[in-house]
Amino acid sequence: MTKQKVLLVLLILVLALAACGGGTETAVPAADVAPVAVADTASTSEELNLPPTVDVATVASVKDRDDVFVIDVREQYEYDEKHIPGVTLIPLGTLSDNLSEIPTDKTVIVTCRSGNRSGQAVDFLRQQGFTNVHNMEGGIVAWEQAGYSVEQ
Repeated sequence: MTKQKVLLVLLILVLALAACGGGTETAVPAADVAPVAVADTASTSEELNLPPTVDVATVASVKDRDDVFVIDVREQYEYDEKHIPGVTLIPLGTLSDNLSEIPTDKTVIVTCRSGNRSGQAVDFLRQQGFTNVHNMEGGIVAWEQAGYSVEQ
């Protein structure tokens, strides 16, 4: 009878620990999404030498280059209120449906409001085979705090 109690306690403990385990949050549905064939962008990456997370000053200095593509993953209403000039809107929830809009031969920088959603988008894009993709730290909030202009 003692063995059964010990086993029951262990079983309950294992179940409790399994229930507390942090599940992976997936902001972008990955089901039925084929990885994108990504062109070799090493030369662009070496040219810019960008880290995985870039600050707003860096983005401001490179965003208008022909070899850079900046994505805003906020919602349409947020973009309509204000956005960084020259960025392309692809809301996070539609990212998996719009992979073909993202050039594979350019440095991709992703932004949002504060850096959270863009970080999720960067993770998703890397899972899909994009290698030259970077998160803008602090999002449009940091962009405005640094004194850069926005469009409305």
